[in-house]
Amino acid sequence: MRAPTVDRGHHRVLVVEDDDTIGRHLRTGLLSNDYAATWSRTGAGALTEAARSRYDVLLLDLGLPDMDGLDIARTLRARHPDLLIIILTARTDDIDVIAGLDAGADDYLVKPFSLSVLLARLRAHLRRRTVTSPPQDPIHLGDLVLDTTARRCLLNNEELRLRPKEFDLLAVLAQRTGEAVARETLMSEVWDENWFGSTKTLDVTMAALRRRLAEAAAASPPPARLPRITTLRGHGYRLEY
Repeated sequence: MRAPTVDRGHHRVLVVEDDDTIGRHLRTGLLSNDYAATWSRTGAGALTEAARSRYDVLLLDLGLPDMDGLDIARTLRARHPDLLIIILTARTDDIDVIAGLDAGADDYLVKPFSLSVLLARLRAHLRRRTVTSPPQDPIHLGDLVLDTTARRCLLNNEELRLRPKEFDLLAVLAQRTGEAVARETLMSEVWDENWFGSTKTLDVTMAALRRRLAEAAAASPPPARLPRITTLRGHGYRLEY
């Protein structure tokens, strides 16, 4: 049975967690920090709730009794492109993290985690989503065009769909083409200046971005001219064209 929704706070959060202790703790903690939180114990209940009401954030446990959490992430990402999706998982292998991000998640937290860490992550993501920038001219890198104002990425005039953080990561590098960009700079500008979580998120997102660019280039009429992202060990990355 789904816990009742309490309409309060500035952001609406849907918690999908089948563990009673964790679910109750998350909902209570979110409510006490001025979030409007709804708690669903099943995937089917979460899909029904998401269709009934608008949410800003989805906190999604992968180990649900009735559905695969990754399927829920894919479904809600397709229906709600602007929804912030954070996966809650006990899985720590890179392949599991990559699967979650590929399914449409923006971030992940490995259980067990503290409420303070979750709240910090939420503030970081939501703060970045409210920042507006003046219009900028599209960036041309061979056959790749990055329009940061429209948040569009084109390869040979075909839309290349990137997840929000993949787009942001590519944008930061593209705006500094040829420069060595430190990991700390990328974490600060793509995630948040006060980020204190694992930088593994950066590595996983970078790997996914590289894979999407390579797959798009392979599917595009040859020769597709793409920039190259070089790893600078001990420092960060450099985008070159």
